[in-house]
Amino acid sequence: MIESNDAKKVVETIADNLMSIANNKQNFARLPDTFWGYFARGHDSKNRKFGVIITFSEKETDVDELLKMYEHWVEKQKPQRQYDSL
Repeated sequence: MIESNDAKKVVETIADNLMSIANNKQNFARLPDTFWGYFARGHDSKNRKFGVIITFSEKETDVDELLKMYEHWVEKQKPQRQYDSL
């Protein structure tokens, strides 16, 4: 389980990274008008990985489909609990 200090550092790292990107309009100069995404990855003090994905689309279904893919991945990753098999 991630410790609260590590979770805090992960969110701070993501927020700092996003602010530095948001403060420079040049980062958005060549984005397509209809669909784009941003992703970043990093690690905590125990070298456990984290990632963030931000997606923009003029079509709501693009974002919905990406979220469904993520939800499907999460379901496949959930550990089997002991009481589930009883």
